[in-house]
Amino acid sequence: MNAPLKTTAAAATDFVRRHIGPSPRDIQSMLDSVGASSLAELMGQTLPGSIRQEAPLDLGSALSETEALSHMRELAAQNEVFTSLIGQGYSGTILPAVIQRNILENPAWYTAYTPYQPEISQGRLEALFNFQTMICDLTGLDVANASLLDEGTAAAEAMALAERASQVRTKSFFVDAEVHPQTLAVLRTRAEPLGWNLVVGDPLTDLDKADVFGGLLQYPGTSGTVRNLQPAIAALRAKGALAVVAADLLALTLIASPGELGADIAIGSAQRFGVPMGYGGPHAAYMAVRDALKRSLPGRIVGLSVDSRGAPAYRLALQTREQHIRREKATSNICTAQVLLAVIASMYAVYHGPEGLTHIARNVHRRTAVLAAGLRKLGFALKSEAFFDTVTLDVGAKQGEIVVRAHAEKINLRLGDGTLGIALDEATTPATVEAVWRAFGGKLSYAEFEITAREALPAALKRDSAFLTHPVFHAHRSETELLRYMRKLSDRDLALDRAMIPLGSCTMKLNATTEMIPLTWPEFGSLHPFAPSEQARGYHVLFRRLEKALCDITGYDAISLQPNSGAQGEYAGLLAIRAYHAARGEPHRKVCLIPSSAHGTNPASASMVGMEVVVTACDARGDVDVDDLRAKAEKHSKNLAAVMITYPSTHGVFEEHITEICDIVHSHGGQVYLDGANMNAQVGLSRPGDYGADVSHLNLHKTFCIPHGGGGPGMGPIGVKAHLAPYLPGHPATDGTAPASVGPVSAAPFGSASILTISYIYILMMSGEGLTRATEIAILNANYIASRLDPHFPVLYKNAKGRVAHECIVDPRALKTTSGVTVDDIAKRLIDYGFHAPTMSFPVAGTLMIEPTESESKAEIDRFCDAMIAIRNEISEVEKGRWKIEASPLRHAPHTVHDIADDGWQRAYSRAEGCFPAGTSRTDKYWCPVGRVDNVYGDRNLVCSCPPVADYAQAAE
Repeated sequence: MNAPLKTTAAAATDFVRRHIGPSPRDIQSMLDSVGASSLAELMGQTLPGSIRQEAPLDLGSALSETEALSHMRELAAQNEVFTSLIGQGYSGTILPAVIQRNILENPAWYTAYTPYQPEISQGRLEALFNFQTMICDLTGLDVANASLLDEGTAAAEAMALAERASQVRTKSFFVDAEVHPQTLAVLRTRAEPLGWNLVVGDPLTDLDKADVFGGLLQYPGTSGTVRNLQPAIAALRAKGALAVVAADLLALTLIASPGELGADIAIGSAQRFGVPMGYGGPHAAYMAVRDALKRSLPGRIVGLSVDSRGAPAYRLALQTREQHIRREKATSNICTAQVLLAVIASMYAVYHGPEGLTHIARNVHRRTAVLAAGLRKLGFALKSEAFFDTVTLDVGAKQGEIVVRAHAEKINLRLGDGTLGIALDEATTPATVEAVWRAFGGKLSYAEFEITAREALPAALKRDSAFLTHPVFHAHRSETELLRYMRKLSDRDLALDRAMIPLGSCTMKLNATTEMIPLTWPEFGSLHPFAPSEQARGYHVLFRRLEKALCDITGYDAISLQPNSGAQGEYAGLLAIRAYHAARGEPHRKVCLIPSSAHGTNPASASMVGMEVVVTACDARGDVDVDDLRAKAEKHSKNLAAVMITYPSTHGVFEEHITEICDIVHSHGGQVYLDGANMNAQVGLSRPGDYGADVSHLNLHKTFCIPHGGGGPGMGPIGVKAHLAPYLPGHPATDGTAPASVGPVSAAPFGSASILTISYIYILMMSGEGLTRATEIAILNANYIASRLDPHFPVLYKNAKGRVAHECIVDPRALKTTSGVTVDDIAKRLIDYGFHAPTMSFPVAGTLMIEPTESESKAEIDRFCDAMIAIRNEISEVEKGRWKIEASPLRHAPHTVHDIADDGWQRAYSRAEGCFPAGTSRTDKYWCPVGRVDNVYGDRNLVCSCPPVADYAQAAE
């Protein structure tokens, strides 16, 4: 990493010791249990010798936690925090301290996983439900999702939705010339491989002759202008096309909603609702649609259902739309979203309520009107007299001198072709307005102009409709009440701060506190992504060092940090492969081979770049069937673009033939995309770039400690070999973009830049030796679990030496025949023992995939194994006839306080057997707030925004 710090050996190993769960004595005990004399012997039995890296991973000396934070302070000091009035979809904002401390900095919120298990996720599901309600209310549309990655991505998803749902069979999509430039660039990236044409123009004059399946309109426009888009929307709908409006949420408190204007879809960013700019992210984007489009909506949707007692309960709804089920036919490749940031935005709305948000909006607009009045006095003409928070001025040759004076005031303005843009926000003060006037050459008094400044919003667009009327947006105005509300919600959930989360292929490892601390420093959080690069020198040092470390770890030659998730990394990597083939005169190479065991994002991503998915078989051991892959590579040799393969496999095994697979694909002209989801089993032991892979994405929210946040944020940077480097994602805001670049896949040049600090610090404190040891312990922990559980739940796949990689699949399917017990019963029963279930039915239906990571202690792993064995004993009681499955604690799980307090308990087992199963602590027991949630009811009776108040009252009884 080349960090300019030294440390003592004892201090350097201290963090490694704290990150890794098992003690040296525990490690030896587990080695004895699995029948290995040493970690080296176990690694030799687990990984093929042909892929082992020859030299130890050398990333320099490890830093102690204190030294790492001191180093981060040095980097932070190289960033200059100007007042950025650039706008363009990013605004200064004020995050209430109570939300920062109790959500953003609270591991009960940031260490949770995507809420696939609704019974133990009711808190964040309610917070996301509030987010959806907020979005529906402000946009005036019927159904919203629970966040998307950024506004640019949301626009691309809306374009794809419009193409699916439109009545018009054309390949053209209209884009408002007032759309943010980065959004247009992301749209171009998405449209080109699918053969879609973008028609850019003025929606008020250029729509009559446009033959399009949809159109994207910006509201207010990127220049600040506020236009009545109703005629343009009507023109689109008259053609059978769908109207998409990119709307500013704060502006929507004052101007008519997209739904009131007739829009089909609304998208945008919730960043200005309390989330720092973070040099580009992470932020929660949103999408809302009219009811007829709800089953085409991409991303997660939280819906209201009922539990086993008929009480209201939240769950993820309509999951059959998503990539983990529909694969290449899914509405999107989205897996990770931006849950933590959506929760923050929703709490910002709860904190302020409708009156508070309206007050903020009026204040921002008032100050913009005052600014405009002063600029007119100084002789500058506005390009539009109708605006909310942004004005653009023609300044001609004066631009340079104004910018120099603005920088002297530590203010960034938006530079155009002879124009300057000024975007105010919640944090703007009268002193800021006066400083802008000075930059434009005048010394004026804010107080003087405030008296006469007039409102600049069109009267015809004034918002009359109510929003945020539900009591949740009115009941928590005091800090005490809000604090208790957030605590109440977090207590309903089970996150890593409570227990191990053994989700296979998810790598729920420690998110160390030291890694999280710089995230909230203003030097990292307050930078605008389009600020001059010289104001972000510290960031760019971090980027270069992180890229170098990731290249050293993976064996690749270049890294792009831009993708905002693993799925976006897949998309970017496949775009690079596609561009590489096209540059070689082989654009016809569009066949992508994907094993049947692949994660659903793989085929969904391949479809997004216009590739044809051809599925290859797996053999009885769970490995890729090499003969089938060879036959299909030969069959499609002339058109073969790539293979997508996960390594180690999603079956939890290092396949012996990985090098042969790479050679086969290369011999037929294809490229090898190696999914980096399981990189936690490789760091320091093997490097994809060494054994034949051409490109991989890295899930920084798995292997490199960015927390999952309850379903995001994530980061999915891609590494490539040198021949693919020219085709990495570019960005219009980045100078020197390679001409062969595929264009941006994210709205910001470096994606969610602020959370890269987390992975950077993790690597600094672990060093190469520590990262290697972490990999070894992750593999040891998985093999220890496999050895303990195999006699009770057979481990489905092992290598020829009887080893698994960093995860294993246990197979209870035979028990359904002997007892009627399902994998769902086991998963819900684990909640009674205080655990999140492993990954269910992936990659093999009816099984459980378990990944302990290196951070779990032997004691916690034993507690989990003891729980699984106890559940197997309970299943034996069903097999013996003591309980019928319908009357067993397995089928009634999970048990709640309502169950134990039930005066009419008439079950075939005792309250203690149901609620306090073997080995669970009565003192520290986690009680899930609802019983088993009815998934079928939730999809048949879809409710995705706040229900009537009466329902909440009944739930509280």
